[in-house]
Amino acid sequence: MTLPRLDRCDWSLAGARALRARRRSLLQVLVAQRGVTAIELLFAVATSMTVAAVSIAQTSTVVDELRTAMAARYVAGRIGAARLDAVRRGTSVALRFELAGDDYVYTPIEDGNGNGVRTLEIRAGVDRPVGPVERLRDKFADVRFELGSGVPDADGEDVAGDGVRIGSSRLLTLSADGTATSGTLYIRGRRAQYAVRVLGATGRTRMLQYSAGNRLWLSR
Repeated sequence: MTLPRLDRCDWSLAGARALRARRRSLLQVLVAQRGVTAIELLFAVATSMTVAAVSIAQTSTVVDELRTAMAARYVAGRIGAARLDAVRRGTSVALRFELAGDDYVYTPIEDGNGNGVRTLEIRAGVDRPVGPVERLRDKFADVRFELGSGVPDADGEDVAGDGVRIGSSRLLTLSADGTATSGTLYIRGRRAQYAVRVLGATGRTRMLQYSAGNRLWLSR
């Protein structure tokens, strides 16, 4: 008895759909063949289901990794945009992070009186928003500001949880002279873990990816 060969396919959603179609074809061929036993039929079904499950799991991991990486790049881009905006305006612009449920929202705020962006002056209306409130998960599903359990921070310490580490005020300030608040923003998907480090002296950012196998942060 000759069975259809399960060729290697790319591990994508389209690949998973193709595997399901091949499974149906395989069952049709087996039923059409004479002398097929129930054990052979069950084995074929189990094999095809296992292959499909593996492909879907690998696809999910790849999608999560790509989505989390895109979110980290987006955050780095927002910081870069705020830095350029501060230089253009000739005054400080800060990204203000606020807890909203189990995650953070952030808003760009302009210094209104030349003494830096301050929480009290935001409340008083002196330092005002210059852009909309954003939440990462609205653009990147299942992605949030968080350092996962068991993942050391970029300084090698095991302090899981809070993903916004830029000081107690939660203000990431970009100054007109190009400098910035130093700190790290940890960005987590379902499994993937990234970080965006802000270098205070230059206001530039570095993107890091956590390698669970090596327990190391790698530059990206």
